[in-house]
Amino acid sequence: MSQHNDKGIALITGASSGIGATYADRLARRGYDLVLVARDAPRLEQLAAKLREETGATSEVLRADLTQKSDLARVEQRLRSDATITMLVNNAGVAASGPLVGGDLDAIEAMLHLNVVAVTRLAAAAAANFVARGAGILINLSSVLALAPERFNASYCATKAYVLNFSLTLHQELSPSGVQVQVVLPGATRTDLWARAGIEVASLPASMLMEVDEMVDAALVGLDRHELVTMPRCRTSLIGRRIPPPDCTWVRTCRGITPRIVTKLSTALGQSKLYNRRSP
Repeated sequence: MSQHNDKGIALITGASSGIGATYADRLARRGYDLVLVARDAPRLEQLAAKLREETGATSEVLRADLTQKSDLARVEQRLRSDATITMLVNNAGVAASGPLVGGDLDAIEAMLHLNVVAVTRLAAAAAANFVARGAGILINLSSVLALAPERFNASYCATKAYVLNFSLTLHQELSPSGVQVQVVLPGATRTDLWARAGIEVASLPASMLMEVDEMVDAALVGLDRHELVTMPRCRTSLIGRRIPPPDCTWVRTCRGITPRIVTKLSTALGQSKLYNRRSP
């Protein structure tokens, strides 16, 4: 670890662009060294060099295609064996668009492997390491579409519902051992994910879109406050209604997202706090 480091190492998947790259920037500035995981090694190298220059953080590039069993196994082994890793940001994911009937089932299978299998295996590897030390942070990236599946592709929404429920249960399992779990449910965020799914970002109402910086900043506020579920919010909710202005609210004030979603989340969380927040 570098002299800059006072937090340990954060391993971030899908770190070459978008949400993952922004997490890398923010965590480096918070005092973490980094292990950056993605398929695009040149982009990872550029990001690592930029962060070294700007923050002094040591950023190791670990090229891996998490849909490939051998690559996934290498990242798992690193998470299990490296005691200096104190955080996993389980961010890598892909979307698919269109109906199931007549769809590309091979693409859907690859999405399921990345969004569900890889997330599960990496979380399990990190959790084993963290529980043994009695500390660690696990951040899983889900989506508000986990709670509004009628708004997008069925298979993609199902993968994000899995991540949400997996995280809620994992919190119950790991919190007694001192491990913090957070699941982040962004709304529509301006990233490359849309183009890769064959959707033009320009086709979405601008008022529905969050910028990546504000999404990650809001999520990190939630992390600092030990929120189990954080829903970064933009100017307008997923269904186009205005969201109430308070920066930080109990679940009952999140009515801009729809009563059905609020009821589902409040039931799942019990007495835990759900925040629907803007970035600071």
